[in-house]
Amino acid sequence: MKRYPHHLDLQPAMHAKGTVRLPGSKSISNRTLLLAALAEGTTHIKDLLASDDTHVMLMALQKLGIQWEQIGESQDYTVHGIDAVLPVHHADLFMGNAGTAIRPLTAALAVLGGDFTLHGVSRMHERPIGDLVDALNAIGARIDYTGEPGFPPLHIQRGLLRAERLKVRGNVSSQFLTALLMASPLMAREHDVHIDVIGELISKPYIEITLNLMQRFGVEVERDGWQAFTIKTGQRYRSPGVIHVEGDASSASYFLAAGAIAGGPVRVEGVGNNSIQGDVRFVEALEQMGATITMGDNWIEAQSNGVLKAIDADFNHIPDAAMTIAVAALYADGPSTLRNIESWRVKETDRIYAMATELRKLGAHVEEGRDYLRVTPPVEIASAAIDTYDDHRMAMCFSLATLDGAARRGNKIRINDPQCVAKTFPDYFDAFAKVTEDSLF
Repeated sequence: MKRYPHHLDLQPAMHAKGTVRLPGSKSISNRTLLLAALAEGTTHIKDLLASDDTHVMLMALQKLGIQWEQIGESQDYTVHGIDAVLPVHHADLFMGNAGTAIRPLTAALAVLGGDFTLHGVSRMHERPIGDLVDALNAIGARIDYTGEPGFPPLHIQRGLLRAERLKVRGNVSSQFLTALLMASPLMAREHDVHIDVIGELISKPYIEITLNLMQRFGVEVERDGWQAFTIKTGQRYRSPGVIHVEGDASSASYFLAAGAIAGGPVRVEGVGNNSIQGDVRFVEALEQMGATITMGDNWIEAQSNGVLKAIDADFNHIPDAAMTIAVAALYADGPSTLRNIESWRVKETDRIYAMATELRKLGAHVEEGRDYLRVTPPVEIASAAIDTYDDHRMAMCFSLATLDGAARRGNKIRINDPQCVAKTFPDYFDAFAKVTEDSLF
């Protein structure tokens, strides 16, 4: 895996143009790994993401006795499913800072039974999991906090589940509902399982990914809008044989924004019209800002049409990709407002605070609210050293501040701790260098 120095100096870039082959989607990769592990049969996974988060999931599955093999030096893997019967019933699992790993695993292990501890890096122990634990304990699971209540680390013991109906809040993280949905067929051996969502469900497109993948593994979920989900009894996960992982749509946002800011065209390959990821809707925001977007079945291309237009939009549906808009707003013709993004505060870092702090270093005027960010672009983008808060998306977003746009020129940017991109895109800065045609060092 690519290793970067303690900091990386990015030089100003005149133009962005070229093609990038995207790494696999983190959301799809970790869901697919767990579903393949729980399923009956052997699954061949093509183009799995190589990253810290998928490594965490692979190592956890290995500790649970689930067998898998990497095919040579490729990103293709074979996973031997356990048909919902764990080979190992006692394990200590390190989950890093991978929300897409710890939350679904917590639900699955609580249902399958055993004695497990789950813990991670210090930031993971600050990320809420209480709504998921409450939902599971309410039906008879035995999950205890070994640190701060409501947060990992967790101790899971065998419980006696009465799982006809579960309730979970939807306004903190959609991963809690994803975890319950993925574990629900394991509970539906004798009766239907109903899941009710309390309050507004955020990040709905990520639930679409979950439902799509569950269907590919043979489980149908009935739903009443976004408030109620039913899994009929007798369903079980069965391997689809072969499954391909799409390119990561969130990672696509940086390159598409680069094309929108600095000329283009920039094309990303691995996502397109057929994508199951909601983050492809990021291109709608770029179109609102004046960029030209073209799409094929497996590619998207962005090109500039001059100065970007300021935007005022609700980004509840694409919180990860929305971070890219916050930096693209530096190149807009006025203040831009990103609304309904409170979930940023419980991600890898408090992203509203972090984004506001670092944008101010570049000269922007930033108004930070509980669930919104308003960015007024500077007259000139200042050179700055950007702190990344051990957050991969902070590092990738701020590379865009090196670009020359129609409204203002980019500047030299130092990225502190660039290695944090290994969470989802280990070769990001090399890929960015190729489309900006400039040396990074």
